[in-house]
Amino acid sequence: MLYTRTIARRLPGAHTIDFRRAMSSQDKILFGPFEVTDQVFYKTAHSFALVNLKPLLPGHVLICPLKPYKRLTEIPAAEVTDLFTTTQLIQNMLARRYFPSPSGGAPAPPPPEAGSFNVALQDGVDAGQTVAHVHVHIIPRVPDETGKDGAGARDEIYEQMATEPGNVGGALWDAALGKRPAASGRFDNIEDAMRKARSMEDMVGEAEEYKKLLREMGAVSKL
Repeated sequence: MLYTRTIARRLPGAHTIDFRRAMSSQDKILFGPFEVTDQVFYKTAHSFALVNLKPLLPGHVLICPLKPYKRLTEIPAAEVTDLFTTTQLIQNMLARRYFPSPSGGAPAPPPPEAGSFNVALQDGVDAGQTVAHVHVHIIPRVPDETGKDGAGARDEIYEQMATEPGNVGGALWDAALGKRPAASGRFDNIEDAMRKARSMEDMVGEAEEYKKLLREMGAVSKL
């Protein structure tokens, strides 16, 4: 049975959002305790990909198993394969969206090798996991724009992962529940209160753009 769901939430620096769409109760997708259905842009039998409330850089997205496994070692082999196959697919899609096209010859979609990626997974509380649901971070690094400054330079993205700007789970907690528990561990906060939360409309717009790119690539989503 279809019903109309209303999302009304207060995000920092934004007005109350009233976002409605018809859906089945079985369509809900959860990231830990948080419903992220409208942020999801790709779904398989075992995994889903969603846009980020507070991305560290443009294109920073998450890949999660549909089942709320807390640790990577809990996931059955077939679902691990699906999780990382999905990660590779989304890397290819993000390369098309963010990386420069190859020079010379006929126009072609940029391959992943046209740029770089940070791919990170915080496996457990002491590694900085703030939502007890396995999730892989994919962060595109565009040459001469968001890439590392040089061979000997420190990479600021790792400093952000190690401090409050990296706190995806904390950002969702802040938006939905208020005060949250602090994470621990050296790389504790890839998941943030410091960065400005985006509006639901902004995230849905990004998700729709990624859905279109994936369709153009021939990727079949179960959404």
